[in-house]
Parts: sequence; C-alpha cells; structure tokens
Amino acid sequence: MNVHSGGSVFYNQDDVQVLSKESLYKGFFECNLYTLKHKLFAGGWSPEIKREFFERGHAAVLLPYDVKNDTVVLIEQFRLGAMAGDKSPWLLELVAGIIEQDEVAEQVAKREAFEEAGLTVKSCQFMLNYLVSPGGTTEQIDLFIANVDSSEVGGLYGLAHEGEDIRAHVVPRETAYQWVKEGKIYNAATIIALQWLELNRDNLTI
Repeated sequence: MNVHSGGSVFYNQDDVQVLSKESLYKGFFECNLYTLKHKLFAGGWSPEIKREFFERGHAAVLLPYDVKNDTVVLIEQFRLGAMAGDKSPWLLELVAGIIEQDEVAEQVAKREAFEEAGLTVKSCQFMLNYLVSPGGTTEQIDLFIANVDSSEVGGLYGLAHEGEDIRAHVVPRETAYQWVKEGKIYNAATIIALQWLELNRDNLTI
C-alpha cells in the first residue's frame, strides 16, 4: 500500500494474498485456478475469490517502420479467436512472439521480424508495455518499433513446424492508420502501435 499526496491510498501486490494456485490444464498454454483475497477500499479484506486464469506467457511485438519511405510492414495470418466475430479471421498484424524463459523481449522482437517478414532489425525503440486482458489472463505485451528497409519485403513467411502461414505487406503509414480508423485493423497490439506512431513520429530515435 502506498499513500500519495492528498491522503489517497493506492494498493499494490503487497495488498493481495494468494491462498492457493491449482493447475487446471497445461499444454501449449496453461490455465490455473487461483484462490485469493485482497484489501478493500472501505477497509478490511475481501472474502475468498476463485478465478480461472489463462496463462500464455508474455510477448514481444514489433512495428517495422521504413522511415525513408514512410511505410509499415504488416503481416497477415489466420487467428482462431477472430472466428467469434463477424469479420475475416485473417488479421493484419505486427510481427510478434512469446518471450520464453531467460529471453530478452527485444531479441524476441528481432528474431520474429526475420522469421515472419524476412526483416533484419539492427535496433529497436521501446514503445510501451500493457496488459492484454487482466480480468482473465496474466499476459503482458512489450511493444517496440524499428526502422527497416521495406524495399524487398513481400511474399510468404513463417515456420512450418509452428503451423505458421504468413503473408507480409508493405503499406503506406497513412493507409495503415486509415485502416485502424475504418476498423479494417482490429487487433489491440496493431492498433496501439499505429496510434503510438501517429503521436510520436516526429520524436523517433530509431
């Protein structure tokens, strides 16, 4: 618990008690059942709460941006989760990968840029970190941007043994952002990264 100016109280991890953690499923991803309680704003503690949480690890996501040509590289691939909506489940996305134990997020972003779009990335600029859906999963995303040469990008990529079937596109930055506004791009990481680029394009260090 931290007390800020004006007497406001802000809780932190010390104000939660995890009483138990039970494994419900462990495959490519995991699902665990947590029993916990936490401090209440009015004082005291909550009753015991049980929550199932989807544990898919954390991920690194990269927006490849060709500063010279003012273009971005987007990848297109099938996503089962998008089948629940009324739009195409082939999404326009950014390159991304799960951060395995002992891996560094920036190195994951660089590796995935090559595997998913044939891009060699020398340096990245960190954008931000965000929680994907903290009501149901512990996943966090580290977003990066890199200056790339998009002149020879295009075609099919991905690792067959990971079930990847990826098509890369080079898109003018203004067009990509217009697709965000029109709803053609409708996954969180890509929307957030393209909005960030619009706000920070004049202050890039890549």
